Amino acid sequence: MKNIFSTVEENVSIKSLVLLMLIAYTFSVAIRLIWVYQFHGYAPFYWHGQLMINTNDGYYFASWVQSILDGVHQYNPRIEDNPFRYAIVLVTVAAVKLLGISINTAILYMPTVISSLVVIPIILIARLYKLSIVGFFAALVGSVAWSYYNRTMTGYYDTDMFSAMAPMFILYFLIKLIEQNEMKNILNASFMIAIYPILYDQGQAIVYAMGLIFMAYMVIFHLKSKFTYKSITLVSIALMPLPYHMQVLLFVVVFLVFLKREFELKTLMIVSAVFVLAFLFSGDVFGLIISKVASYAVRGTASNGLHFFGVNQTVREAGKIPFSVMANRISGSTLGVLVALVGYILMTLRYKPFVLALPLIGIGVFSLWGGLRFTVYAVPIAAMGAIYLFYFLANFVSNTKIKYTIISLLTLAMLYPNITHILGYRVPTVFTKAEVKVLHKLNQISSPKDYTLTWWDYGYPIWYYSDTNTLIDGGKHDDDNFIVSKILTTTSQVQAANLARLSIETYAKYKDVVADRIFKDRQKNQINPNKFLQNLKKQNYKLPAKTRDIFLYLPSRMLGIFPTVNIFSNIDLETGKQKRRPFFYVSRRFRDIDGTIDLGNGIKLLQKSDRIQIGRQEIKIDKFAVTFYDKKGKLHKRVQVVDENSPISVIYMKNYNTFLVLDKNMYNSTYIQLFVLENYNKKLFEPVILTPLAKVYKLKK
Repeated sequence: MKNIFSTVEENVSIKSLVLLMLIAYTFSVAIRLIWVYQFHGYAPFYWHGQLMINTNDGYYFASWVQSILDGVHQYNPRIEDNPFRYAIVLVTVAAVKLLGISINTAILYMPTVISSLVVIPIILIARLYKLSIVGFFAALVGSVAWSYYNRTMTGYYDTDMFSAMAPMFILYFLIKLIEQNEMKNILNASFMIAIYPILYDQGQAIVYAMGLIFMAYMVIFHLKSKFTYKSITLVSIALMPLPYHMQVLLFVVVFLVFLKREFELKTLMIVSAVFVLAFLFSGDVFGLIISKVASYAVRGTASNGLHFFGVNQTVREAGKIPFSVMANRISGSTLGVLVALVGYILMTLRYKPFVLALPLIGIGVFSLWGGLRFTVYAVPIAAMGAIYLFYFLANFVSNTKIKYTIISLLTLAMLYPNITHILGYRVPTVFTKAEVKVLHKLNQISSPKDYTLTWWDYGYPIWYYSDTNTLIDGGKHDDDNFIVSKILTTTSQVQAANLARLSIETYAKYKDVVADRIFKDRQKNQINPNKFLQNLKKQNYKLPAKTRDIFLYLPSRMLGIFPTVNIFSNIDLETGKQKRRPFFYVSRRFRDIDGTIDLGNGIKLLQKSDRIQIGRQEIKIDKFAVTFYDKKGKLHKRVQVVDENSPISVIYMKNYNTFLVLDKNMYNSTYIQLFVLENYNKKLFEPVILTPLAKVYKLKK
């Protein structure tokens, strides 16, 4: 290794450069295997002999892979017949076919294999400025820093594995294009920009911003260079959201013309201006950037004639975060992110092309308003900024060994909080083996045409394990959330059944947003939503013909989010105002002190007097129910009616060691009645799977 560390200010050999990349890549992979080691052999997290993945969204892409390899999901309107839309799907299919591994194995390890490639552009960018060793240390930090690790760890099968890696490759090629004015560099940069949408389409606004800064940089610093306008023209074509065959043809033609002919500077200026305008117009660039910002920064009900509750208000990663959280996510600590910021400023002052990374830094700062997910983009650049500052400070020391020691120790200091976080980040799999067994059984008793209604959190796993379809899922956050919420929370099982049949038959026919159709008459005029919902409570409501089975999937884990589920339908659609907030409280930590059960948060169950204390108020209990399962998994329940005039009931779920304190509406809701108490209308529903973890009912109508 002596030749590698000969001097910080000179580039290493190609052989040594590759070795540095391999070391950094191996380090990144090894760190991500910690999670595998932590849960190795833990049976509840295994399915078919393999650890399951730990992100819900992963099952969306995994279902695409299934559809290509196994021919399933052919009736799922959300899975398009286009295997080239997502690189994550193509790469996974290739891995399964070429390596002979299972889909479960491929989706588990794919994030580790792909995301760790981020070390390559980090080191290559540094090499452009003869700072390969700085790039190596930055790669160690950037590949495992808090936010990047969280969204690219083993099992986090999502396009996030490309989220920071792909922009860093684009940044490398654009900076190289600035530093080395060669046509082949335009080709490399344009290719990476052009394929970016299939790698990570959610970050298109960032690439647009990087492209615009590149163009501005070239004009400002290389105004009279013909190469400036050639590069701007070709990069503009790469940025245009055209069909690939058109984009490739246009790019090749223009590229060859530039190679074969010489043009006057003024002509190239005009041509580049035309293509920039074409890019801005075709890509709706500023509209896209503004809409992306607004979609996360703006909260409230969504109005489309009627007023529906906006999903971003309930998504944790889309909420505002404090500065300390942003700092931890980007660099591991508040001090770390400040060091990174100072380093980035110094780096940009010394090497001006680093201004192209400004959108990555900016989107990281935007996370303060937009939410956690935006911190990931800033991680690699922050790592480079921090290590560059260490390099800058170490250069005041003349002794080479001491210089390396300083950089190494400071790098370890940056790594420490991030590694500590990783060791404690024992995130579970999306579902347990027992829960997957329920979906596997559902697969056996259902048809691929059938639908399973449940909250969107469980949509993608239901596709993957049961091969049934859903109305809402992890990516379909629209007005139909109201429909599913109403089905789960209504006190009328007739309304729940009617709404389920109406919505699914409508969706199966039109394959669009159901709420935009059922609340309109045949002339597409808006109807009175409240009157319509009341009519759905009638037994004789005229429904469309039954063409498929509909299942209700009711998991125990929904207890924790049931108040959130209720929010989406607890709203007046005409005014957008929330109705009276229902009372629903879950207690899993309680103490029994002389007949008084302290449920926490000022709520106490006074057993001797059949009363409940909420804050300073004491009231009689309406119903007190106790549920428990016998050894065969059959539910037993005892319900004691104390005072029907009381608004509050209590349910003790013995096997779950859980108390529920809830009002009449929550007590009589579809979810509580069918899952917790197994009280169902036998004319409307048929239980097909009953387990303590999840219950599935089939709609009879």
